Amino acid sequence: MPSATDVKPFIGSFDFESSRDFYIALGWKLNWEKETIAELELGDCRFFLQRYYNKTFCENLMLHITVDDAQAWYEHVRTIIESNSFPSANEDEPRVDPPKTEEDRGQLVTYVWDPAGVLLHFAQRLS
Repeated sequence: MPSATDVKPFIGSFDFESSRDFYIALGWKLNWEKETIAELELGDCRFFLQRYYNKTFCENLMLHITVDDAQAWYEHVRTIIESNSFPSANEDEPRVDPPKTEEDRGQLVTYVWDPAGVLLHFAQRLS
């Protein structure tokens, strides 16, 4: 059977520059950028940010990011959102909710909505 070495989702953006700047502010590294696409990386996790917006697609897309400390991510993201202005598809985004325990998954999760409405799950495994 053929093998695979990587999977990178394509993430939409309402305002490409705003979404790019949002992810960079969160700590993602911009690996490269062209006119319609960029690759962003956090740790060993990467995705393509595209200059494409479809409301239904973006508002139904979720990324699960495993972290060591969901509370620290909440505080980090909250500070960034409060101190910056990111044009968005919805006046309520970007936004962050305090961490909550997801019993069915055994995780503490901080939910973050990016400027296009994509939902990020910063999830900490609980013992």
